[in-house]
Amino acid sequence: MSYHLLLVDDEIHAIEGVKADLDLDELCISRLFTAYNNKQAREIFELEAVDILLCDIEMPNGSGLELLSWVREHHPNTATIFLTSHADFKYAKEALKLGSLDYLLKPVLAEDLAKAIRRAQSVIEQNSENTRNSQSHQLWMNHHSLIIERFWLDLINHTIPSNQSAIYEQIERKNLPITENDLFLPVLISVQRWNKDLKRRDERILEYALKNTAEEVLFSANMKGMCFYLTRGKLLGVFSALSYEHDGGVEGLYEAGRKYVEFCSQHFYCNLSCYIGRPVTAVAMADMVAGLREKDRNNVARVNQVFPFSEAGKTEQPIALPELTVWSSLLKNGKKEDVIGEVEKYLEQLVTSHELDAKTLRQFDQDFMQALYSFLNSEGIQAHRLFGDDESLRLSEYAGRSVMDMKHWIHHALNKAVKQSEAAKDTGNVIEFVKHYIASNIDEDLSRELIAEQVFLNPDYLSRIFKKETNYSISEYILLERIRLAKELLSQTNIPVSAVAVSVGYGNFPHFTRIFKKYAGVGPSEYRNQFGDLR
Repeated sequence: MSYHLLLVDDEIHAIEGVKADLDLDELCISRLFTAYNNKQAREIFELEAVDILLCDIEMPNGSGLELLSWVREHHPNTATIFLTSHADFKYAKEALKLGSLDYLLKPVLAEDLAKAIRRAQSVIEQNSENTRNSQSHQLWMNHHSLIIERFWLDLINHTIPSNQSAIYEQIERKNLPITENDLFLPVLISVQRWNKDLKRRDERILEYALKNTAEEVLFSANMKGMCFYLTRGKLLGVFSALSYEHDGGVEGLYEAGRKYVEFCSQHFYCNLSCYIGRPVTAVAMADMVAGLREKDRNNVARVNQVFPFSEAGKTEQPIALPELTVWSSLLKNGKKEDVIGEVEKYLEQLVTSHELDAKTLRQFDQDFMQALYSFLNSEGIQAHRLFGDDESLRLSEYAGRSVMDMKHWIHHALNKAVKQSEAAKDTGNVIEFVKHYIASNIDEDLSRELIAEQVFLNPDYLSRIFKKETNYSISEYILLERIRLAKELLSQTNIPVSAVAVSVGYGNFPHFTRIFKKYAGVGPSEYRNQFGDLR
């Protein structure tokens, strides 16, 4: 390491003498600056990095002690050595008080000066090492929580092998403050529903607010731990078991959880639930968190509550599902509200008896949809088209998450099904709609299946009622409409015959000519010559 040294003395011969005594190479001094007063010295400090200040005390226009005081304030890493002709103790005392490393009397031996400079260099190196260590420590502290969070996530997601030796190898490698006997208590916070439509950016902001609030409400002054997101909407708090025992234990944490849930449900537009685990070692943490997540998945009935840890699980007993044929009969008779009432009554009974979990709710959904599809089939309505819109797909996807979501889906599905059933029974309106659709899309490739999709009906069912009302099959009606429109265009416009063919849905001109002649008795050009108004 090389050093920059500044020599300050108001006597030129003193500066020259010191310069002559210094072996710059041996002392690793790469640059030597000189100044004859405080002002010049400060100017050099402003322009250059000075490692060692070698300074006289008694100088006009500002003493060396005044210069040192300024240096300590503006360049605290500079080491200072005083040279003076005065052996006055008060000077030495003041110099040491201001942080001078040495106090040498003139004339100073070259050997003593070199020793003083080496001592200054040693102090500089030590201070530099301390600074590096301090910076490293600060960096570690700044990232420590992130390192611990990453460890818990890797452990819970099984990125770290789930055996004791692998886990504690990671703990030792990352220098984490975790021992084999330390116990930690996990708390899972699950957002079950946002009660207003949110863009993803707004949702992230609220998730950040949920995390900060959890740290403020759940973590008291004595509580040690951290909060972080496992996945979207799933926040995990990990508490030091020892610290929460000193702060009211599980009861205190339970009460804090209730306050947290109440506050968030009121201010952050969400329904959420809080699941408290039991104290476990780091090795058992992944299994405990998996258990809490399973409880969350099976909680389809209750929101905005705190659930203490319980080993008891739901008894595996078959749940009596409702007699869905009764509901189908009610639907066929148009009693939609009666069906909704029966559905809600059944679900509330399961909620009250604590027999409803995610599996049971999925089974109910499957059986209900089977009954609904049976009803739609009997009405000739295509379910995949009726429920193919974005809102239906979203509600259907969410139906198995909770009783509330299931009710929303059932209301939506029944309303659409009954409304379409009633519309389908008004045969006249259906036929008129089909005719209008054909006329509006006569130049397109129309098929029976495509037209049936527009009215959510089964193609065979639509064909039957269309033939009954018009005496034509759908394909016959389309063909006759094309010939009719072609005749109008040929007789009333000068549009080229080939363009007429395209306008009525025939891209193949020879095929159009054959079909037109078959039904009109003459070819398109002859028809225009005979009946055209613009000849």
